[in-house]
Amino acid sequence: MVSLLGPRQSGKTSLARAFAAKREHVHYFDLEDPRDWNLLSTNLTLLETLQGLVILDEVQRLPMLFPFLRVLADREKPSAQFLLLGSASGALAQNASESLAGRVFLIPVEGFSLNEIDDSQKLWMRGGFPKSFLAEDTQLSNVWRDAFIKTFLEKDLLAFGEKVSLQNVWRFWHMVSHYHGNLLNTSEIGQSMGVDHKTVKNYLDILCDTFMITALKPWFSNVKKRMVKSPKIYIRDSGILHSLLGVDDYNQLIKHPKLGASWEGFALHQILHVFQPRDSYFWRTATGSEIDLLFEHKGKLCGFEFKLNGDPSLTKSMMTALADIPLDSLTIVTPNSKTLALSEKATLVSLADVCARGM
Repeated sequence: MVSLLGPRQSGKTSLARAFAAKREHVHYFDLEDPRDWNLLSTNLTLLETLQGLVILDEVQRLPMLFPFLRVLADREKPSAQFLLLGSASGALAQNASESLAGRVFLIPVEGFSLNEIDDSQKLWMRGGFPKSFLAEDTQLSNVWRDAFIKTFLEKDLLAFGEKVSLQNVWRFWHMVSHYHGNLLNTSEIGQSMGVDHKTVKNYLDILCDTFMITALKPWFSNVKKRMVKSPKIYIRDSGILHSLLGVDDYNQLIKHPKLGASWEGFALHQILHVFQPRDSYFWRTATGSEIDLLFEHKGKLCGFEFKLNGDPSLTKSMMTALADIPLDSLTIVTPNSKTLALSEKATLVSLADVCARGM
C-alpha cells in the first residue's frame, strides 16, 4: 500500500493516472466526488471485491476507510494494490499511524523541484505548483496562484473539515508571509488579530497540515547558552509567498525587503525535498548565533546556511555553531558558487550542486 502525500494541485492525481495508464485493471475513486464518497461510505465492502490497482483520491475525506484498509492489507493473498492520495498531512498521518502502521509507504509529492527544472530563477519566482510554473506568462502564473489561494480558503479548508474563521486564516497566512524566515511570535500575531495565542497555534497547525507552511523546530543541545524556543516559519511554496507579498515579477522581487528571506526559504525547501529528513530543525541562541537548517542524514548531523550573496567566508555565527554543537558538516549554500572547502567541516556549495548530488 502506497500513499502520495502533498498539497492540492501538486500533481498527485496526474502522477497516479500516469502510473495507472500502464496497468490493466484500475479502479479510481475521487472522494471529493459526492457519488464516490457516498458509494464507499455506505458500502466499504465493495473494496474487498476489487482486483488490480485501486486509487483512492483525497482519502483524508473518509477517515472510516483506514481501519478497513488495514484489514485488506493484512489478507494473506491480497487481490488488489492500493494507491492513496492525500492533501492533509495531519489527518492522513494520524490515521495511517493508527490504522496502517507498517502497512503503508508514504511518498511526498510537492510539485516541481530543481532536480527536474533547469530554470532556477523561474522556479523560485513562480514556485513549484505545475500550473503556476507552466503558465504561458508571468501574469497567468500570478492569476493561477491568486485563484489557488482563494479556492484554498473558500473551498479546501471546508472540505478538510476545518471549522474556523476563513477571514482570520487569510489574515494569519498573510501576516506569516511577513514573518517568512523568522521566528513566529504567536502572542504578537494574536494581539494584532484580536485572538489568543492558542487560536493562532490552531491556524498554524491547519496551514502546516495542508502543506502551506513549514514550521522548523528549534534544536537543543547540551550547551550553556540560552536558546530560543519559538518555531521558525516559512511559506512552503515560493510562488505562493510572492503572491501573498504582492510581488508580481522578478524585477519587483529583487527590490523587495524579503528578497533574502525568499531565497532562503526556496533553497531550504529544495534541500528538504532532496534529503527528506524525518525531522528538521534550526539552531539559534538568545545572542543571535544561528544555523538555518539542521537534520540527521545517514547518522550524521548536517547543518545548512543559506547565503544569497555568496560570501565565501565563515561568519562568527557559523564558527560558534561549529564549536558549540556536534555538527558533522556545515554546508553554506549559495545560488551559484563553485564548491570550496572553508574548513575541515564547512563547505561552500551552489544550491544546484547540493540538489544534484545529495550528500
